[in-house]
Amino acid sequence: MGVKHMVSPIVAAILSFIIPGLGQILLDDSQKGLKFIVIWIILAILVFFTAGILGILSLAFSIYAAYDAYKLAQ
Repeated sequence: MGVKHMVSPIVAAILSFIIPGLGQILLDDSQKGLKFIVIWIILAILVFFTAGILGILSLAFSIYAAYDAYKLAQ
């Protein structure tokens, strides 16, 4: 039985919402997960230096990462 069948789609989505890429890594898609983490870090730096103006973009990315992890776990 693969890891995908052991991880609930909801758990994977929650983990990827909190830290984009974590759910993907948990589901054995490390390459995509690492890409998501790098993008998340870059967005966090941009949000910091733009005084939060790009915060909505960071939130949208977290939502997308959660959706992607959910679909990956199904």
